[in-house]
Amino acid sequence: MSQKKLPKFNSPKEAFCTCPPKYNLNPYLGRCSHGCVYCYAVKFPSFVGPLKPRYHLIEAVEAMVKNTKPKLPVMLSDSTDPYQPIEEKLRLTRKCLEVLVKYGFPILIVTKSNLVVRDLDLLTKTRSVVAITITTFKDEIAKQIEPKAPLPEKRIKAIHFLARKNIPVVVRIDPIIPFLNDDEKDFKLLVSTLASVGVKQVTVSTLKPVKGFFKKMEKINPKLSEKLKKIYSRGRWIAGYLYLPEELRFKYIKKFRSIVLSQNLNFASCRENLPQLNTTICDGTSYCQIQTRLRIF
Repeated sequence: MSQKKLPKFNSPKEAFCTCPPKYNLNPYLGRCSHGCVYCYAVKFPSFVGPLKPRYHLIEAVEAMVKNTKPKLPVMLSDSTDPYQPIEEKLRLTRKCLEVLVKYGFPILIVTKSNLVVRDLDLLTKTRSVVAITITTFKDEIAKQIEPKAPLPEKRIKAIHFLARKNIPVVVRIDPIIPFLNDDEKDFKLLVSTLASVGVKQVTVSTLKPVKGFFKKMEKINPKLSEKLKKIYSRGRWIAGYLYLPEELRFKYIKKFRSIVLSQNLNFASCRENLPQLNTTICDGTSYCQIQTRLRIF
């Protein structure tokens, strides 16, 4: 029987994923407590239903780490936020981090929660980067599409705190939803705010609905749902995601790219098939990678 190792991050190349090799840990399975209406993870069986803390990881992760080479970045997490509200009590993410840091693995945190600042003491002990998603600075929009996630102001304060402690921070403005958070004036204000609190990079991505999205949106905002159905009717399904028409994606990404670059920040788009517009890699691991010639993917 083969020894268990850290799981690889796998994403379908047909969905235009350009992430470099890395590992991935989800301390929690089931539906994320943040309740985001646009959640893509619900297309995977492991991430539906009630939240499921993975208590067994506390015992298993050290053996996995010992068996894993090379020491590529480890992402926490790709599907269910590693800083669920219950993480404050259970500390599963922290306990996984303790082991990863002990063995010198670079860390990529992907979260919507300001709780990440709790683990600064661990993040400063290895090469780390924190990617925080902020889709808007407007509370009324955030409450509509991310009803149980920390409000944008709390996330911005967390970014400022981490940046002052020399932790590289990437902000994902993801997803950009047509007619909702795509206003150019609002985007400029958000990006200028991010630049002022020490963000190194902005990564953007347009909304890519999965099955069931429009029904959820119809209950929340019927008028917006109808507008989105119309604009996405010209798009196409790729690997289980509904993409905007290519010319419209290009228009969005090019416009937002110029705003990000005007603030002297690095820019990337995620799964848009527009790598020529990127100034760096989308996931932020350029800030925490250990140089190595060995590739396992």
